[in-house]
Amino acid sequence: MRYVQPRPSSIVAALYTLRDLNVDLAILHGPSGCSFKHARLLEEDGIRVLTTSLGDEEFIFGGQNILEDVLRYAEKEFSPRRIAVVGTCVSMIIGEDLDAAIEASGITTPAIGVSIHAGFRENIAGVIAALEPAAKAGWISEEELERQRGVLASANQTERDRGAACKTYIAPSRGDLKHVAAAKLAELLRSGKKGMAIMNAKKETAYMFADHLCAVYECAPEANVTFVANLEARGLPKVRGDAAMILAELRARGIDPELIGSLDEYGGNGPRIAERIAEVKPEFILLVGVPHAVSPAALAGITVFSVTNGPRQVLPLKEQGHAHVMVEVDLHPKTLGVHNIVESEFGAVLRSM
Repeated sequence: MRYVQPRPSSIVAALYTLRDLNVDLAILHGPSGCSFKHARLLEEDGIRVLTTSLGDEEFIFGGQNILEDVLRYAEKEFSPRRIAVVGTCVSMIIGEDLDAAIEASGITTPAIGVSIHAGFRENIAGVIAALEPAAKAGWISEEELERQRGVLASANQTERDRGAACKTYIAPSRGDLKHVAAAKLAELLRSGKKGMAIMNAKKETAYMFADHLCAVYECAPEANVTFVANLEARGLPKVRGDAAMILAELRARGIDPELIGSLDEYGGNGPRIAERIAEVKPEFILLVGVPHAVSPAALAGITVFSVTNGPRQVLPLKEQGHAHVMVEVDLHPKTLGVHNIVESEFGAVLRSM
């Protein structure tokens, strides 16, 4: 049976990928309201998003002339370094040729067309749709394109196996009470028992998930805890930059984590993290970011505190044996456009202990 709960959009996935490629201006070729929320949020993160605002008349007669005009306007008014034209359901249905419009506009700014719409059941289609023309334009290497295909496939499989896509419908939940879980975690940290604090976060969400590691250290600096973070230097330009900034701040705050995976490898990072868990043999774990990447078998017999930003992830994590599951509901808007670790709700509560 198909999913009956809303799933991420391929158009939005393309926009976020373009941001990671350091595109600083994107044009949505479609109605003015298409992907409005994320288009607005992305402007907090350094990418200007315009729209061709197609209406009824263009639905019938086409909107290439309008797109050409907006391309010329964008170049003249904003002087961007890179432009991307992103398709929508409307531009797909009426058969717009994005590359032809770019060429006909006469702009000299490096630009690519991303032929995408929201009719794909897997949002990774939008990522690939952005990466393929970027590789053709020389913005990334063919090797990086193939690497991205691999990490996307792993992330997709993890969501199907143990994530929010593992069921036809999952009711959203705010998770466990943070002060109750924090009190139990603080007790374990001060008990002398062996623990691990593991961040396996997706891209910019790490700016807040890293705060959970900081809170553990500040709550009990002498605790017997092994810190792990997926901050290896791989990925698209923005992803590598974010990892470097977060790692530098963690070290400045007294934490030098073991590095396992990069910020875009969260989906397939579970087996590597599982190997390290087996070596350390902790009695408790704080696992933040994408906790479901780690298999239940790797966590058997361990008291697990997990933190996610997905309300639909609570039930699957509970079913996988996580003792305490917390949700950072407003995490994503708070981690756009930032360059420092952002305090988390659970981190703040843990510090208060």
